Amino acid sequence: MPNKLPQPPHDPSREWGLADIVAGLRASREELHRTRHPLGIRELPSRDAIIKIVNGLRSALFPTHYGAPDLTDESVDYYVGNTLESTLRLLHEQMRRALRFLPEHRDTSDAELSKRAFDIAREFGAQLPGIRALLVSDIQAAFTGDPAAQHITEILLCYPGVWAMTHHRLAHALHRLGVPLLARFINEIAHSATGIDIHPGANIGPSFFIDHGTGVVIGETAIIGERVRVYQAVTLGAKSFPSGSDGALVKGNARHPVVEDDVVIYAGATILGRVTIGRGSVIGGNVWLTHSVPPGSNVSQGKVREGSRTEPPDNGHVYGA
Repeated sequence: MPNKLPQPPHDPSREWGLADIVAGLRASREELHRTRHPLGIRELPSRDAIIKIVNGLRSALFPTHYGAPDLTDESVDYYVGNTLESTLRLLHEQMRRALRFLPEHRDTSDAELSKRAFDIAREFGAQLPGIRALLVSDIQAAFTGDPAAQHITEILLCYPGVWAMTHHRLAHALHRLGVPLLARFINEIAHSATGIDIHPGANIGPSFFIDHGTGVVIGETAIIGERVRVYQAVTLGAKSFPSGSDGALVKGNARHPVVEDDVVIYAGATILGRVTIGRGSVIGGNVWLTHSVPPGSNVSQGKVREGSRTEPPDNGHVYGA
């Protein structure tokens, strides 16, 4: 038998003190700073699985751009069907996990929850042609609105705004179907990749174009009409956050802007509160706006003169504050 290697002498000063660390973490987890579901450990949705779901859905929606490289006219429908079958099956499982976190499903049986998840996944699948139509309108808006765009393939493969809107269109459908956790997960994956932060509850009409995109923030209750274009670092946010008698913030209030059709919002503009930007308006770069403007407005920064006085408009424009 081979000789055993000599062991170094035991040195208590080099121990990790794991027993104390584990006990402290348990006290934090179970007593002092609980973050666990009230009914105990629950299966969490998997980020890796959700990424696979979005990739599968994207491939089914635009198979010649995101799908298999060797598709033909004869094989494309088979590819789409096979991809959807496996993707929706994976979505069903992630939905089942996500639904358990809703208060109304805390006591639902596993069998009922699985059936509910399947029904929602099937309804979601039925909405995919409509979602694709919206995405095509966004792609066409990008092609029309960006003089640097050479062709549709460039937009599909390279434009972060279209990438973010693909996630948002899918997430918004799930949000409306009653699976907010999965919806938020999908949009946060796009946020991490693009720097574009859109809450899945935001209601965005067709032909929406985000040019460049980094730093765009669109809040939960924002409503955006048709043919709207925004540039990088635009914020459609809330002005205030009312709280209830217990001090907790009130959820679900309409607190974000309404942007009507054919509006353009340039880089760095911040629009806060439940205000309305009228149809056909142009909001200039770096404007800070907290009040509604009528249709056809042209809002830009005030001109600062000596004594830090803001001059009134001299060209018929409405100036934001």
